[in-house]
Amino acid sequence: MYAVIEDSGTQIKVAEGDVITVDKRELADDQAELTFDRVLLIGGTDGDAKIGTPVLDGASVKADILEEGRTDKINVVKFKRRKGYKRNNGHRQDFIKVKITGIKG
Repeated sequence: MYAVIEDSGTQIKVAEGDVITVDKRELADDQAELTFDRVLLIGGTDGDAKIGTPVLDGASVKADILEEGRTDKINVVKFKRRKGYKRNNGHRQDFIKVKITGIKG
């Protein structure tokens, strides 16, 4: 069984046991589980699928939080030739790594 979820404007196809990274969000100190309520599609192994308009009512995907971290640094360079204009900037995106434990719907 698999599902397509929406998180922070991104659609992600997940199945039980998958490890994915999602954007960081505010969490309680003792929170060890996330629930994704915006489930767009649930499909099975036999080819049938439930498709939401735009989301499925009552469907959810549960995930355990494994770790929080930051991605590698991305260097952003803005440059215009012959104008004396050059800007350097770096960015590291925060993320949460989760493991999908259950799909309900």
